[in-house]
Amino acid sequence: MVDDPRVSGPVLVEDRGPVRVVTLNRPEAFNAADETLHRSLARLWPELAAAPDIRAVVLTGSGKAFSAGGDLGLLDRMVRDVDLRDEIMSEAADIVRGMTSVRVPIVAAVNGPAVGLGCSLAAMSDLVVIEEQAYFADPHVALGLVAADGGALTWPLLTSLLRAKEFILLGDRLPADEALRLGLANRVVPRGQSLTVALELANRLAVLPPQAVTETKALLNNALHQAVGSLLAGALDRESASFDEPAFRGNLRKMLQRAGSV
Repeated sequence: MVDDPRVSGPVLVEDRGPVRVVTLNRPEAFNAADETLHRSLARLWPELAAAPDIRAVVLTGSGKAFSAGGDLGLLDRMVRDVDLRDEIMSEAADIVRGMTSVRVPIVAAVNGPAVGLGCSLAAMSDLVVIEEQAYFADPHVALGLVAADGGALTWPLLTSLLRAKEFILLGDRLPADEALRLGLANRVVPRGQSLTVALELANRLAVLPPQAVTETKALLNNALHQAVGSLLAGALDRESASFDEPAFRGNLRKMLQRAGSV
């Protein structure tokens, strides 16, 4: 149950009264999502949604990164194992639908690089605190994958369509100050301060009248829910098909060679 602290594992959940602190916990891999972390994320959001005493959630990463995105080893296994690929894509849908359906506000404490899935998790949060040395990057397209599970759905709602296209299609890094200027973050804070500031915001949200908060969040997220409902399934099908494309396989092979994994 999420009411009990998870003190080990790839996703930690800490009970701080009405606030839950969720920590991605693969610091040795910069919190990249392997099978276990990805599955844990998919299962987490329905549990949080079902807990009656929660008033806000803080999402952060352990170590130096928020999340480096998808684990290269997992991506390689998804190329060769279609059943695994289908399972991960189904979990990706669960993560997006689950996270965007949590009734209480989610505050992202972006303590370091947020890449790929990490970038999407921040974009699906309700408030974003990013440290000055951190950055966003969505390299899906540059790697050869359709950007299906977050950024392409959320960024056009958060900033201009032209800027969303620039950073998603080209995959360039988006520094913290630029993210703030474009409306992709709410606060830029000094190194090491994102969790403190995120908790301050979460505790402010937690003492507000709960029905007013949850119903207003639902209204504000109406366009996001429509985008998820109409676009997500088809987008993930297209991303799954990308794993069979020679361009993606070649790029992944080069990345694995640089990492010493092949």
